[in-house]
Amino acid sequence: MVSVDVIRTAVGICGNVISLGLFLSPLPIFVRIWKKKSVEEFSVIPYAATLLNCMLWMVFGLPVVHPNSTLVLTINSVGTAIEVCYVILYLVFSAGPKRVKALCLFLSELIFVGIVVAVVLTCFHTHDRRSLIVGILCVIFCIMMYLAPLSVMKMVIQTKSVEYMPLSISIASFLNGLCWTTYALIRFDIYITIPNSLGLLFSITQLLLHTIYYKSTKRQIAEKKLKGEIGLTDVVVSDTVMPPPTEASHKVAATNSE
Repeated sequence: MVSVDVIRTAVGICGNVISLGLFLSPLPIFVRIWKKKSVEEFSVIPYAATLLNCMLWMVFGLPVVHPNSTLVLTINSVGTAIEVCYVILYLVFSAGPKRVKALCLFLSELIFVGIVVAVVLTCFHTHDRRSLIVGILCVIFCIMMYLAPLSVMKMVIQTKSVEYMPLSISIASFLNGLCWTTYALIRFDIYITIPNSLGLLFSITQLLLHTIYYKSTKRQIAEKKLKGEIGLTDVVVSDTVMPPPTEASHKVAATNSE
């Protein structure tokens, strides 16, 4: 008979794979940003929140903080590296207030995590105490990570479009929350159960928004493309009817005026 620990490990491995999918799900967005050289209306908040979450869980998974958390440590180390790349790309292709906001968030997160590590390792000397302090922070910021994509919910409702709340991220969040909630319940871990069960509910909310505004989003995107094509046609026609003035045309105009 398969032991509970083996089942939990298997679910944890699946959770790692799904989490990797969650971290990679914004890749099409950043390919779009790279091509357009602009972050458009995309918000930095989801990526900054995910970065902070990954860094804290990476600290939580350290052997000196919470032993036997190899799966937690490995996936969040990878997640941290990926999210740093996203935030840097956002900084490169944003400007003005957006860039300032992104830079302030990035630097404040690095400073905050550095302070947490210094305080936990110097002021607390048992695994239980370190796990408690970092675990509470992980719960808070993991919930914020799942909430972050809803930061654009107001815009989604106003515009009746989910163009800037990508479906890939919502699906990945749902699967991630489901898998890690299962992992935590097999051998109960309150620090993992609370944020991921709430994250499961938040991601369901996102999927409901996608269901409600799917058709209106497609219609708006089609209208944007149509307007772009019409605009291009107007430019071509205008150039054909009204060619730029030449030296000969200036001479004819001068003769006529005489």
